[in-house]
Amino acid sequence: MPLLALLAAATAVGLDQLVQGQFGVMGLIGLGLFTAGVKAKNLACASFGAVVLVVLVQPLLG
Repeated sequence: MPLLALLAAATAVGLDQLVQGQFGVMGLIGLGLFTAGVKAKNLACASFGAVVLVVLVQPLLG
């Protein structure tokens, strides 16, 4: 079990660094809102975080 928690923490830190490096502070805020909304089962918070992330990713896709 501790190995699984360590792996999850390492993945979260890696994803955090990737998002912050690529999309700056707004990417970090969007990821934080999305994660907090999913964990708290708060649809409004998760949706707002997802919208922020989509707005940041949209220029890369099109």
